[in-house]
Amino acid sequence: MTGPAERALGAVLGSAVGDALGAPFEFGPEGAFSARFPHPGHGAEMCGGGGWDPGEATDDTQMAVLTAESLVECGGLDLPDVFHRFQRWAAADPKDIGLQTEAVLTGGDPWDTAAALHFQVNQRAAGNGALMRAAPSAVHFARHGRAATMDAARRLSALTHGDGAAWEGTAALHELIRVALTGADPLTAVPETLTALQPDHRQRYAVVLSPDWHPDRATEFNGAVWPCLGSAVWALRTTGSYEEAVRAAIDLGGDTDTVAAVTGALAGAVYGLSAIPTRWTEPLHVPLPGFGGRVLRARDLAELTKRLTTPSTPPP
Repeated sequence: MTGPAERALGAVLGSAVGDALGAPFEFGPEGAFSARFPHPGHGAEMCGGGGWDPGEATDDTQMAVLTAESLVECGGLDLPDVFHRFQRWAAADPKDIGLQTEAVLTGGDPWDTAAALHFQVNQRAAGNGALMRAAPSAVHFARHGRAATMDAARRLSALTHGDGAAWEGTAALHELIRVALTGADPLTAVPETLTALQPDHRQRYAVVLSPDWHPDRATEFNGAVWPCLGSAVWALRTTGSYEEAVRAAIDLGGDTDTVAAVTGALAGAVYGLSAIPTRWTEPLHVPLPGFGGRVLRARDLAELTKRLTTPSTPPP
């Protein structure tokens, strides 16, 4: 029987593994992963490429780790601290950083107004850059219940994304992971999760989270928050294991690292750490630009997850 601790580890490591697996296929065609690795279980899928070493996690997991370490070291949600960690990381020239996120973090505005000011000018901030880093915070706040975890998701998203669509998508992911951590099926929780979203954004998410939705029906690139979350839920719904779900996510093409990271978080929470192949966790590593050359391995992520789930902090 998979318990909550195993599921929490599955969510955090599952997201990181999906990120590293998907990175070499970013912006590639549909089906590229299965075309290269047609037989699951034969190894070498952590192939690297596109500027990434085999098993190297991208900005998705790097920002997730920074969020996690802030939650642990500050004893809860300290938004200025998270923002300043993000700024330090962005200033260290990471290999990859989203355009929206980079603009907010390097613009010199205060933590509590930077994203909103950027959105006022650009009117474009519905990317998946907050969704991609949400696994650790989802795990941390799950024990506080639905309202608290969704609120924390919104507040963390708003650090870099001024569009409420990004907040609501991250809130939905937080809640679906919370449900999965209890051992329940997050897919059955989708209708109730939709009712907890802000009304202005509910219908768009209802479309992409519907059981009959397919990523081919997306009206935006999957670098946007709605189709990214919808694609992750679709991958979970249409497969029967962690490995199958992540493969399906990467085979969608496009923003493969992030879609696979979000899928990996959900599928990892459902199936638990033991469902993630060790051939994928062994080469996994997460560089942290701006933080003294640190590189986290799977065992470090596991230890960080255990600290995230220690009931020692009040709700936000």
